[in-house]
Amino acid sequence: MSTSDQDQAVDTPIPVPEADPEAVAETASEEADGTGDRKLTPRQARRLRMVLSSVGMAAMAVVLALRIASRSSVLVVGVYGLALILCGIVIELSRNGRTRLGSWLLAVGLVAAIGSDWLLIP
Repeated sequence: MSTSDQDQAVDTPIPVPEADPEAVAETASEEADGTGDRKLTPRQARRLRMVLSSVGMAAMAVVLALRIASRSSVLVVGVYGLALILCGIVIELSRNGRTRLGSWLLAVGLVAAIGSDWLLIP
């Protein structure tokens, strides 16, 4: 803290800029109509990524079980095992607030797992 920060009183109110009455009326009418932009809060985005990763993890586990039942191969276990690990990593990234990185990793990783299954595994 600098000395200028220490000179200010702790209870000094922060000045709030005056709101434009037209903008306030427009925002209120959009909220009433339900036509306003609705974006996810960071917490909702993290939870959404965690749910998507969990669903992807469950789907990969089911596909892994089906593929192992039809033919047991180390390559099958490797591909789907890596996909399961990737879903776990994305869940952890989402918990730590790295939702964009997690989204990209989830999309690219699952496409790579399905593509390698289609191309590499007979």
